[in-house]
Amino acid sequence: MKRHGMVKKLGLAALALTTVAGVALWNGSRDAGQTQLPPMAASAQEAGAAQTTAAVEDMSMGAEDAPVTIVEYASFTCPHCANFEKEVLTPLKRDYIDTGKVRFTFREVYFDRYGLWAAMVARCGGEMRYFGIADLIFEQQKEWVTNDPAQVATNLRKIGKTAGLDDAALDACMNDQAKAEAMVAAFQKNSQADDITATPSLIINGTKHSNMSYEELKKIIDAELAKG
Repeated sequence: MKRHGMVKKLGLAALALTTVAGVALWNGSRDAGQTQLPPMAASAQEAGAAQTTAAVEDMSMGAEDAPVTIVEYASFTCPHCANFEKEVLTPLKRDYIDTGKVRFTFREVYFDRYGLWAAMVARCGGEMRYFGIADLIFEQQKEWVTNDPAQVATNLRKIGKTAGLDDAALDACMNDQAKAEAMVAAFQKNSQADDITATPSLIINGTKHSNMSYEELKKIIDAELAKG
């Protein structure tokens, strides 16, 4: 089973532990070129379960009263998701989102700590910058995803700075452990509610669909629009 093809069936404890370890990596000294991972949290399950998801806002674009709503579930480390961003989301934005026909929401899926870190960087710029930073993360996916966690952290920091974020802003975002755990809790809640088992997955006007080409997506959208 390929990682990018199926959401891992991890419990809340495992995801929370991953979160704690992931956020901590950013606490190392940039000047010394080193990062350190502290011990895992002993009560990760309790900490994760206690997190509220209310503070984790959906990242959306398009008219709020658009007749068609699309929710995409995707991971920043998923190659298929990067391809969807390039081949489908770009024309979708041009033809339907920017014209007021579609309200698009992006929901992050966390296969691993790298995907979580990338999401934290994207969210660091707020809603106004989110999709621009997400574009950079997907475009450079092959460059920033490596087997070295410290290098991944460095690469993501570079992307953030390219998008106009400074070190202080990145440090504040990446050291926000409570926010990271809330993001994990929100991911679990939403993905379970929508029965998400693969990425990218789309919820179009309440109906779940698998990954598809732009032409296939256009047919579904146009059919929804024709309903009036």
